[in-house]
Order: sequence, then C-alpha cells, then structure tokens
Amino acid sequence: MLNEGIRILIVEDDPDMAELIADLVEAEGWAPVTASSAEEAAGVLAREKVHLVLVDHNLPGTSGRTFAQRLRAQSNIGILMVTAAGSAVDRVLGLETAADDYVVKPFEPIELTARIKAVLRRTIPSLKPERENKREHESPSLKLGDWSVDLNGRRAVCLADPTKSLTSAEFALLEILAETPNKPVSRAHILDRLGAESDRYIDRNVDVLVLRLRRKVERNPNLPRHIKTRRGKGYVLDTDDGELQP
Repeated sequence: MLNEGIRILIVEDDPDMAELIADLVEAEGWAPVTASSAEEAAGVLAREKVHLVLVDHNLPGTSGRTFAQRLRAQSNIGILMVTAAGSAVDRVLGLETAADDYVVKPFEPIELTARIKAVLRRTIPSLKPERENKREHESPSLKLGDWSVDLNGRRAVCLADPTKSLTSAEFALLEILAETPNKPVSRAHILDRLGAESDRYIDRNVDVLVLRLRRKVERNPNLPRHIKTRRGKGYVLDTDDGELQP
C-alpha cells in the first residue's frame, strides 16, 4: 500500500503551517516528522529513516534551497519543495536545486497529497502501480557514454565517477524516453507520466529537468549525443551513439 510505513519529514518554520501539513500527512496514513530548521532536519535524518522530505523554500538560517542541494548531494531521497514564491523563475530555481517537485503556497490539500504520492512512486519502486512495474520489468538496460543504466533494477552508475547519481525525477525522465528510443516524446506526455499538472509554467520545468539530466550523462551538454531536442516535437533518446540491450 502507498501509505504503509511511510515517514515524511516536514521542514517548516511556521508552526501553524507545519501542523496543517502534518495533519494532511496523517490523514493519508503516513507518519509525519517535523523540524523547524535545516539544522534540526539534518539531525532527524541522521537518527531516523525517512522516505520523503518536504521542505519550505524560506527557512531561518540555512535556506530550504541550500538544504535541498546538500541533501541531494548525499542521498536520492524524494524532495518536495514548498514555496510561497509563485513566479516561473522561482519554480524553475526550485527544480534546479535538485528537488523532485514543488508545490506553491497557498496550496489545495489534494494537490499537496497528489504531489507527495507522485514523488513516492518515483522514489520507491514497490509503490508503483502493477502496470508500471510490469513495464519496468520488461525494460532494457542502457549504456550512455560513461553511464550504465539498469532500468529493471532502477540503478544508474557512472563508471568514470561512481560518486555521481541521478535524482528520482532524472531517472524517471530517462525511463520515459527509453520506452520509445529514437522517437520524440512530447513535453505533455512527459508531464503526464511524471504526474504533474499542466500549466503555463510547467513546460519550462521539463526543459530544466532535461538540462539537469544532460549535465550528468552527456560529455558535452551543449552538444548532446544521447538526449536530443526535436523542435516542435519534444525530446528523444538517441541510442545510435549508445547501446540498448534486452
């Protein structure tokens, strides 16, 4: 079940907002853990097993953005950024910090829980719907430059630098493109598969996610060999320079 044994760390300095989010988390059957600062949250993570971190963008002391960057450098745990900033620039910056998704205050409870569920499904394979697990089981392995990608086991290893890793959102994007190699995949399809709601800002967020993935798997992100743009059609995983194996 999606709620079984799931612990969610809520990093929020506003007590009322922290309580509200904790109540929503509990209503879904998840276990909330709260922290009012990045420093307190780091202590929680050192002591307890957590499946997803929901972090406010603006925190006293170390900012939520900086905390998310540091956390991502150490872990592939799901990160959901909560921000009061609603501009396209702030949303894109939220994703560039390596968060898996974001939600803007004020938010509808159903939106927050939907985004939490989407991130949990991407970061914990056993939570995926049966049809997605079956499709994943049938997926090939993939070699892209220095990267060896096991789509079945949801593992991506950079042979040149084992310290590098992909976030859950980056891996999910690679999975989506690998389903139809050498064929363009539209932004709308990517958004649908990622569980995102379409609005006028979201297309740009797909571009940011593609850029993040290119920076990791391409030797020259400005001249990509594997993840290419098809103007007016979307993005394509070009396996002519890579290797796709059953």
